[in-house]
Amino acid sequence: MDLTLSNDDTRMVTGADISLPRRPREAHKGNFGKVCILGGSVGYSGAPVLAAAAAVRTGSGLVTLLVPEPVWGVAAVKLTSAMPWPLPAGKDGTLSWEALGPALEKLRQADAVLIGPGLSRNGETAQVIRTLIPQLEVPLVLDADGINALEGHINVLDSRKGLTVLTPHDGEFARMGGDLLSGDRVEAARAFAAAHHCVLVLKGHRTVTAFPDGEAFVNTSGNPGMAKGGSGDVLAGMLLSMLGQGFPARQAAPWGVWLHGTAGDACAGRLGEYGMTPGDMIEAIPGVMKQFEKEDPPCARSCAH
Repeated sequence: MDLTLSNDDTRMVTGADISLPRRPREAHKGNFGKVCILGGSVGYSGAPVLAAAAAVRTGSGLVTLLVPEPVWGVAAVKLTSAMPWPLPAGKDGTLSWEALGPALEKLRQADAVLIGPGLSRNGETAQVIRTLIPQLEVPLVLDADGINALEGHINVLDSRKGLTVLTPHDGEFARMGGDLLSGDRVEAARAFAAAHHCVLVLKGHRTVTAFPDGEAFVNTSGNPGMAKGGSGDVLAGMLLSMLGQGFPARQAAPWGVWLHGTAGDACAGRLGEYGMTPGDMIEAIPGVMKQFEKEDPPCARSCAH
């Protein structure tokens, strides 16, 4: 990764030195991470589907998607490379309290977990989310309604023992108690990450990724064509996938953000900023990542023949 370190420990991220390891020739799907997503509700089935598809395209070995039962059929039709799993739901098609037990059982089996895309702000669903968060020790990405559930309950985040990555836009950041009044997004992200011992990915133009020790990364990729519903779900799925594959957080978060933006740039170059969609970005992920894969050593290539 090409990073320019400034005096205040803020780094500008480009893709010059991103280096993705070549996969072992004898590998199997279990080597590349088992990840699990909890998301969806009636009317918001697209968000978790986009996240799951992005996780598959970013390289996860196994992707499981937990959704309220009324959404399961939609997810099952749309996804061919991920595994949708139905959970108990209330009459309004949102996750019910009865989903807590089976969800916890599934999530604990994963190498990394994403909670939030499309879950809704239903009170019972939010309570399920807040109950799950402290009981999970694997790397956890909180996005969208996973973040909204923390409004007025930031102590739930503070109770986490494992790695937590949050991906709010400015409005969600404010609902969690983040302070943007100074106009300095880098300092606001850095202060929140330090106060709550999390990795904060503050989305927007020049997305900021901040770590608890004060180090911050400012992204340089992306374009206005990405300003469409669903783009954040794609990012969440990509971050989940990289964490599940075992990338350290200081690679998974800023690299994932940059690769996400670069996939968006590839779509803008091919389709234009007006018509590109989050689905197009998912299709662009493999080509973008391929540019940064390490080549096999010469002996490995020759021995293969």
